[in-house]
Amino acid sequence: MNGHHTSIPISDDSKTPLLAADDPQFHRSGSFRSTVNSIFTLKNLYVVLGPVLCAAVCSFMKLEGSSPGSRNMLGVLVWVFTWWLTEAVPMPITSMSPLFLFPLFGIAAADEVAHNYMNDVIALVLGSFILALAVEHYNIHKRLALNVTLLFCGEPLNPPLLLLGICATTFFVSMWMHNVATAVMMMPVATGILQRFPAGPSRSVAQSKFCKAVILGVTYATPIGGMSTLTGTGVNLILVGMWKSYFPDADPISFNTWSFFALPMALLIFFVFWVVLCLMYCPKGSGPALSTHLDKTQLRRELNALGPMAFAEKTVVAVFSILIFLWMTKNITDDIPGWGALFDGRAGDGTVSVMMATLLFIIPNQKQEGEKLMDWNKCKKLPWGIILLLGAGFAIADGVNKSGLADILANALNFLHKAPYLAVAPAVCLISSLITELVTSNNATTTLVIPILIQIANTMHLHPLSLIIPGAIGAQFAFMLPTATPSNVVGFSTGYIDIPDMIKIGLPLKIVGIAVVSLLMPTLGRFVFGTDKPM
Repeated sequence: MNGHHTSIPISDDSKTPLLAADDPQFHRSGSFRSTVNSIFTLKNLYVVLGPVLCAAVCSFMKLEGSSPGSRNMLGVLVWVFTWWLTEAVPMPITSMSPLFLFPLFGIAAADEVAHNYMNDVIALVLGSFILALAVEHYNIHKRLALNVTLLFCGEPLNPPLLLLGICATTFFVSMWMHNVATAVMMMPVATGILQRFPAGPSRSVAQSKFCKAVILGVTYATPIGGMSTLTGTGVNLILVGMWKSYFPDADPISFNTWSFFALPMALLIFFVFWVVLCLMYCPKGSGPALSTHLDKTQLRRELNALGPMAFAEKTVVAVFSILIFLWMTKNITDDIPGWGALFDGRAGDGTVSVMMATLLFIIPNQKQEGEKLMDWNKCKKLPWGIILLLGAGFAIADGVNKSGLADILANALNFLHKAPYLAVAPAVCLISSLITELVTSNNATTTLVIPILIQIANTMHLHPLSLIIPGAIGAQFAFMLPTATPSNVVGFSTGYIDIPDMIKIGLPLKIVGIAVVSLLMPTLGRFVFGTDKPM
């Protein structure tokens, strides 16, 4: 190899050093300088910043009623989040750091931490990803993308309408599917539309903005749609489960009851979100810049070129449809138990997700003799980074609970006792969303805040639901950081958006969401959940 020749760039720049390159003194000082420069980079500074901040927290920070375990946990959190936010170390590698930090800091045993990296939710994600890869392999996402684009394109092209079509499709899918699965399924549909635009520097400003709008649209329409039904997200199921276990004699929250309240709320937030997205990313007159790449006749020609759906495509769609049906019917209501009751609640969403994914490796694709719908080679693109990131989220949630840091956070909320409801509801929503954003998963946040909010509601003589519903919904308003929720990670990993884009849309979205919940809870919520009646 002659790689060493490339180490000295040949430049005709007037600033080229006059000292001869073979001068030994130049080599000595140059190599020393380059070594120093390579050590003192901003990235390396961030690498060191994590452990330094962790040491500072562990040594000097005094938390009221804290044990060394909770202080160490806070230090580890600071370390991990410093690395995540600065990307000093690749995100998947940072996500593995709890595997060595927790045992070394005495937070949890190695086995306990490792358990968090493979649980039912991660099984759900794995199965969903394998199905999503099958959808991608057979170009089903391309079909859906072309159909959605044709339906909402408008004549002439209307970018806000097309954006609404993509976001509304995601919203609808998310009502029936887990948020992660929705994001994984809809993101290839979105990128399928965006691949029509030129890449790199040849992409115009209008095209670049529209690309960002589509990815942000899918990323955030996913959690907004998920809020509207009980099966849309784990948080709603946790809320219903905890309500039942804390108040067994009270009326349970059924699928329909929840939707009466949550669907109007989600639609209101969705509408404002679409308007904000259009104002920021679809400037007037952006239609012509986009229409050259989204010509209706060309789209129809491409759809025809795909031909009719073959056996393989139909089977993958059928498997996916059966999976959605199984997710929706696992637990229906208390009066009508789902199929989950047959297995005494042992089967989870991940169980069916992996089971249906396994079918793809058994059913023949009828294209070539002996070939199945999927093989392991096609699964090489599984996004392990997201799976590790999820595992880290669960490990941190577990560590926060076990170390006693959760109790310290609970005591910090005691100041809410004397405040009026219209001040408390937004505060509860905001605190929940910030905990999800910065500390742990939305499921873990819900599990953490509901018991505290029930205590606060008792102290304030309020109906518990008037606080725990804003708390649980607030936990889903994590719109500002890529690490906050798996759907944010999926959107961020496409490479079309960066953190400032997420904050620019996420902050107004968070404010609107909190305002909508705080206003609907004492009005529509009182009517739907009967929060004006005594418990």
